[in-house]
Amino acid sequence: MDRMTKIFKHFFNDEQSMKHILIFGAGRSCNTLIRYLAANADEFDWKINIFDIRESKSENSERVIYSVMNVKDETARDLQVKNADLVISMLPARFHKYVAKSCVKFSKNLLTASYETDELTAFRGDVQKKGLFFLNECGLDPGLDHMSAMNLIDRIKNNGHTLLAFESFTGGLVAPESDDNPWNYKFSWNPRNVVVAGQEGPAKFIQNGKYKYIPYNRLFRRTELIEIDDFGMFEGYANRDSLKYIGQYNLQGIPTIYRGTLRRPGFCRAWNVFVQLGLTDDSYYIENVENMTYREFINSFLYYHPSDSVEVKLYRAMHIDQDSDIIRKMKWIGIFDNTKIGLKKATPAQILEHILKQKWQLHPNDKDMVVMWHKFIYRDAKTKLPVKLTSSLVVLGEDSEHTAMSKTVGLPLAVAAKLVLTGNLKLKGMFIPTHKLIYKPVLQELEQHGIKFKEKLHDAEEVGY
Repeated sequence: MDRMTKIFKHFFNDEQSMKHILIFGAGRSCNTLIRYLAANADEFDWKINIFDIRESKSENSERVIYSVMNVKDETARDLQVKNADLVISMLPARFHKYVAKSCVKFSKNLLTASYETDELTAFRGDVQKKGLFFLNECGLDPGLDHMSAMNLIDRIKNNGHTLLAFESFTGGLVAPESDDNPWNYKFSWNPRNVVVAGQEGPAKFIQNGKYKYIPYNRLFRRTELIEIDDFGMFEGYANRDSLKYIGQYNLQGIPTIYRGTLRRPGFCRAWNVFVQLGLTDDSYYIENVENMTYREFINSFLYYHPSDSVEVKLYRAMHIDQDSDIIRKMKWIGIFDNTKIGLKKATPAQILEHILKQKWQLHPNDKDMVVMWHKFIYRDAKTKLPVKLTSSLVVLGEDSEHTAMSKTVGLPLAVAAKLVLTGNLKLKGMFIPTHKLIYKPVLQELEQHGIKFKEKLHDAEEVGY
């Protein structure tokens, strides 16, 4: 579209021809979503209204308007939803129910990047009855994991092969060029979610036809190593519930299904120290935290001894060898420092999060990294022999604002939004992006933005099945 056509459309089109996109939430994961929509706003004649609990602005465009709103304010929320053509919620998952309620009331389509909760599925009947389109889990994980997995699962099945095993891992980490600490990790998404990860219940999966369970207190000691070309070794720990993906991915009868999270080797063993001490517990408040130091916080979880130092007590209690790399990690993070915590009221998990945020924040020029890896083992339809296929994705961020996390969470949702607004996605009902009409066009466009998976067929001796 040439410049004069854009100007004509902007000034002379009537208001009814313009599409109004309403976005709730403007956190760190929204930057790329907003940038994509703003870049396409002139061509498709979109107006983008963004509401957040606090003032924010990441995109300078006459097509984008930022405002402040508490999503619980039903009157204000309804007024905006009523005038929207499409609603996107980038709020924490617990707030989606408020947005969904208004969308059903005014018959508006809704997109989210969060897990499809029971609170959201409660609207399924109304969504179906009104002929609406609700798309959940269309971010990174969940989202891009669904789409990339289903793309290969459908291809394997369509070629007549029989799936024997499916494993999938995703991680948000720090890029190699910005990796400057012994944990090989920095926060690129909500720090709280990192601290409390895995506490929702035991990890559940199937391995060689046997149901397996890992309780939280063992989660970070049951890991497996994964190598990704050009980026080295990673370790994966199990996600909370792999079993639900049997139905979502149509994998009934598959002998092995396992999903997990990626970190660099050594992270999980060190993190397990925090878990075993109880520092990730978010169920109660610590007394006198306002006057407590980091060192006193750690000491409050250790046995009493009149002369042993906090360091010695920790190493003995956790059976840490003197030459263990865990010691270097613990000292670097600062848990033995006499620094005041500075919080008036906090749980152990909140205190740990506060300590970690001092060291794990991305600096302005730091880059993060998103890694996703799938493994498929299937029996070839012709040879009847097992075949191992892996598919990997590595995305690097631009800086601490335009992160790989923001890109891989926001772009799938942004592309889906464009498909809906342009009439190229006409499904009705409540979905996650496992449907071919969703994942095919989204994955195709994502490749244009550098989000492209690399597939590898392995030698017979590597199959291990």
